[in-house]
Amino acid sequence: MKLFWLFTFVLVTLFQTEKHDLRVTVKGINSSKGLIEFALYKNPDVFTQAGKTHRLARVNAQKGEVSFVFSDLEPGKYAIVVYHDENQNKICDKNFFGIPTEAYAFSNNVRPKLTVPSFDDCTVQLQQNKSISIQMVY
Repeated sequence: MKLFWLFTFVLVTLFQTEKHDLRVTVKGINSSKGLIEFALYKNPDVFTQAGKTHRLARVNAQKGEVSFVFSDLEPGKYAIVVYHDENQNKICDKNFFGIPTEAYAFSNNVRPKLTVPSFDDCTVQLQQNKSISIQMVY
């Protein structure tokens, strides 16, 4: 019986995927009004699509910078989209041309020109605990 439990423990240990934390710090927040939304994507096919995030978090805005930690993530590729939901309507407001009217940011500090950046442009490779910093775009 002891051998069975030892064998089970070894199998669980071998096949258990190590988990990591990803700390995202957003800088350049102009006001403490509203919420900062952190959207974490793992699937490139749904990158930037509302409601299709791998994980989502909303924290109170603070002037200057705000951080959030995504815990217990499997190793792999992720991309982050952040926006400042000043009016707390849970959507990133856009103008007639589809350009955000609320501050936003992408991982790797990607600055979109005419379209949303690609998942690959925003990819953060997670193999260990990691901290990243991104700057809001206004």
